[in-house]
Amino acid sequence: MRMRVLMEPRHGARYEEIRALALATEAAGFDAFFRSDHLMGVDPADLTYRPTDCWTTLGGLARDTDRVRLGALVGAAMFRQPGILANIVASLDDMSGGRVELGLGTGWYEREHAAFGVPFPPRRERFDRLEEQLAVITGLWRAGFGDEAGFSFPGQHYRVEANRTPPRPTQDPHPPIIIGGSGPRRTPAIAARHADEFNGALVTGDRDGAQLRERFAVFARACEAIGRDPATARRSAVLPVACGATAAETRHRAAVMGSELMRSTAATGSPAEVTDRIGALADAGADTVYLHIYDIHDLDHIALLGAEVLPHVAGEKERTAR
Repeated sequence: MRMRVLMEPRHGARYEEIRALALATEAAGFDAFFRSDHLMGVDPADLTYRPTDCWTTLGGLARDTDRVRLGALVGAAMFRQPGILANIVASLDDMSGGRVELGLGTGWYEREHAAFGVPFPPRRERFDRLEEQLAVITGLWRAGFGDEAGFSFPGQHYRVEANRTPPRPTQDPHPPIIIGGSGPRRTPAIAARHADEFNGALVTGDRDGAQLRERFAVFARACEAIGRDPATARRSAVLPVACGATAAETRHRAAVMGSELMRSTAATGSPAEVTDRIGALADAGADTVYLHIYDIHDLDHIALLGAEVLPHVAGEKERTAR
């Protein structure tokens, strides 16, 4: 079981705040630090939200961290042109020594796009664009260096003409690609073709993992439909968390989420109770869990999870393997 931290600041964050959380994540022993790719908070009326660019901050973390893997869960496809994004991620892969992963989705927050002048076409077109983006990104990464013809892609929404100097990622064959979402048809189909990891996304109210198990089953069927072995992809889940050494700590951390929907879904309670919820996700088929953190200043929360949850998750994995 890979345990990761996903930062979703309620009011945005300055780089130094993001850096502090990433360093705490690394010190606590987590496998990776991921951030959301948002320019507005979920509440558009929150005038205190401070946006930062996802990949710019990850570039800083590529130099300021040593071990944790870094990525976006998940990026909004309309924010960046695919060729430019392929180059950005390859550059970060070099800067980090091969620790970057690319999470990409259609995007869902229409108000956010409008506020920053980014087009937000209808859902079908966003899926069409996502498919073309992934074809361009992976095509550039896999293109042979020194090929006189270069890489070309004659898409409906994106065109690449004879790129003879494609971006060069450090990881072989390229940084892992994560595709996530709750859609029953196109998301699993796109993930089956392109993803190294399928993220079942946040499943609200799914405390026993039944809905997550079904999403993984749909993804497996999409893989089988194109002749891919479903076991060649990792499966992940997102879990909001409010863990406390005392009942008072737990109540405080749950209140910070600011949403009853998140609190109803979150792993809330003692380290043992949080470990049990992670176990339910593992039983549903997840091999990777992103702990969704809202209070980015509460570094003691990260330390508690690292000290009191990570060892038990690892121990449960070893116990069930025997």
